[in-house]
Amino acid sequence: QRLLQLAAAVEAGSHHPLAQAIINRAAASGAELPLAQARRALAGVGVEGIVDGKTVLISAPGKLAPGLLATQWQSQVDKLENAGKTAVVVLEDGAPIGLLALRDTLRSDAKQAIAELNALGIRGVMLTGDNPRAAAAIAGELGLDYRAGLLPEDKVSAVTELSELRPTAMIGDGINDAPALAQADVGIAMGGGSDIAIETAAITLMRHSLNGVADAVELSKATLRNMKQNLFGAFIYNTLGIPIAAGVLYPLTGTLLSPVV
Repeated sequence: QRLLQLAAAVEAGSHHPLAQAIINRAAASGAELPLAQARRALAGVGVEGIVDGKTVLISAPGKLAPGLLATQWQSQVDKLENAGKTAVVVLEDGAPIGLLALRDTLRSDAKQAIAELNALGIRGVMLTGDNPRAAAAIAGELGLDYRAGLLPEDKVSAVTELSELRPTAMIGDGINDAPALAQADVGIAMGGGSDIAIETAAITLMRHSLNGVADAVELSKATLRNMKQNLFGAFIYNTLGIPIAAGVLYPLTGTLLSPVV
C-alpha cells in the first residue's frame, strides 16, 4: 500500500496512460496520498519527486544503471514482461523498494479504427517506449508492425525514416511524442493529451479515439475533391464566358456578356 501511495504521489498530474493507471489504482484504495514536491518527468525514463524528504524515482527497468537491480528483482521483471506486462521500478533514495506491473487494455474501438485506416491504404506502425515483449502483445492484437523501447529522439528517427518512404502522419498524446509530432508530415494529437502535444500537432482530435483519424482523412479527401470540382467548374465557366464577354459572338448574333458577370 505504501509503495502504491508513493508512486501515485509522484505520478500525480501526469497525462501518461501508465501514470493514470497508477493514480486510479491508488484512488480506488481510498488511501490519502502524501504530497510530492519537485516533481519532474525524465524523458524516456520515468518521473521523480521528493516525498517526506526522500527522492522517489519511478523508472523503466532498462533505464537503470547496470547492476542496480539484484538478480531476484530482474527475474521478476522478466517474468512480468514475458506475460506481456510493463514493469516499472520504484526507488527511494536510489534503492529499489518495489515493482509495479501494468498491462495495456485495448480500447473497444482500436481494432475498428486500425481496420478503417487499412481500408484507406494507410499502414500503421506502433512506436512505443514500452519493453518489446509488452509491445509485441499489443501490436499482435492490432496486427501492427511495432518498434519498442524508444526514447523521444528514437521516435523522431523512426518518423524521419518512414517519411523518406511515403508521406507520414504521427499520432500521439504525450510529452515524449511532441518531437515526433513536429517531425512528421502531419502531426495528430489526441484530445485530452498533454498540452505540448496539442500545441505541436497540426490536427487535434476532439475525441480521444483513433476513429477520428480515419474521419479526418475522409474529410480531407472530401475537401480536396470539392476544391477540384470548384476549380474545374470555374475553368469551364471562364473558358466560355470570357470570349463571349470579349465579343466573340457579337458579329454573328449580336450577343454580349457583361464582364461583370
